Amino acid sequence: MSNIHIGYLLFILFLCLFASAFFSASETAMMSANRYKLKHLAKNGNKNAVRAENLLDETEKLLGTILLGNNFVNILATSVGTLIGIKFFGEAGVVFVTIILTIIVLLFSELAPKTLAAKYAENLSLFFAPFLQIAVFILYPLVALSNKTVNFLLKPFKVDIHTNDKDKVNLSNEELKTVVISASDDKEESTENQKNMLIGVLELKDVTVEEVMVPRNEIIGIDLNDSWEETLNKIQNCHHSRMPVFRDSLDQIEGVLYLRDIFNLYLNKNCDKDFNSDTLLKIIHPCSFMPDTTPLTVQLTNFRREKRRSGLVVDEYGEIRGMVTLEDIMSYIIGNFDNFDGTEEEPEIIKTEIPGVYKVSGGISLRVLNRELDLNLPIEDVNTLSGLIIETLENFPQQGTELMLSGIKIKVLEFAHGVVELAEINLNNLEENNPSD
Repeated sequence: MSNIHIGYLLFILFLCLFASAFFSASETAMMSANRYKLKHLAKNGNKNAVRAENLLDETEKLLGTILLGNNFVNILATSVGTLIGIKFFGEAGVVFVTIILTIIVLLFSELAPKTLAAKYAENLSLFFAPFLQIAVFILYPLVALSNKTVNFLLKPFKVDIHTNDKDKVNLSNEELKTVVISASDDKEESTENQKNMLIGVLELKDVTVEEVMVPRNEIIGIDLNDSWEETLNKIQNCHHSRMPVFRDSLDQIEGVLYLRDIFNLYLNKNCDKDFNSDTLLKIIHPCSFMPDTTPLTVQLTNFRREKRRSGLVVDEYGEIRGMVTLEDIMSYIIGNFDNFDGTEEEPEIIKTEIPGVYKVSGGISLRVLNRELDLNLPIEDVNTLSGLIIETLENFPQQGTELMLSGIKIKVLEFAHGVVELAEINLNNLEENNPSD
């Protein structure tokens, strides 16, 4: 080999360095590529994406091929470089070429290709896929032999190198939420709304009906012991499509009135047009009840199976705690709807003129508050900001009460009827404030 012309040796050395760069870049590109993007491209008929997916499904074989090829060309480059050094500098050329080749391989065959591949992982993985497929086919016998040898050597340590690569793409709900949150740096309102909707869907399994229900004290219903004029006034001014019907209190529930049934009653030509309490009792529907610990995913399934859109929430003692409708669950996912009269509900979080300071409804769900303001308030024992404030103070606050929760300064702005109706959250200079009653 020492008789080979120097030009051929330089050409072989160049090819080895190029091949080393190819294997280095292809390894980084394939391992860094977003598998979900590749799956999407493969479903749309991109042949290289299909090839890349197939290669990644057998990562063991792919990495074995890349490592085998990379080590072969690097060792060959070292041998060729040594011959070139001896031809030019004699025995001293071995040391000189070793230093030069180390720098060249590090810069041009390792760092530069891998940096480029990491930045353009998806595009380069598609470009490299067909070449890697050929390399895997050619080198597979050697790769298979190498893997069997490694498996034999590791067998005493009870290590199995054969892993199921498909399991690596299975993500938990929390991991999926992290993917959604970090999927885009776009801060446009539409993008943020889409993220919040996706996170809301992923949280349905963890959120219970207790967290989204209309509390008992806020339920608007019909008391059969009220005068008929009061009942009609409630029906005429109700912004909801369903109203519970009871006697004296919700504990003596009679049923649920669907407002559409009143219209159907008047549209029915064979029906008496006199609408009174007796007629009301005839058109109400039986109530549906649900435990307060029911996850939203389960309740959505129950609504669909029972063909209902609302139900009353009860605790472990069977006492009514609130009411949940399909709209309440949908509002948790996509935000509040406009009222039927065209007016929009008051936002639960309002930015003030001071940066980092917000006015927040006391009844807001802690999950929603954490999600909207990127907070970490505890959600284990209570569901609302009001409940968290009262639990922390172990007493009812007064207007102007300030406290610290998870490093966040909170001030009670309005308190009435045993609940915090409005609070101020200050995210500025958190460590300078101390809790106070």
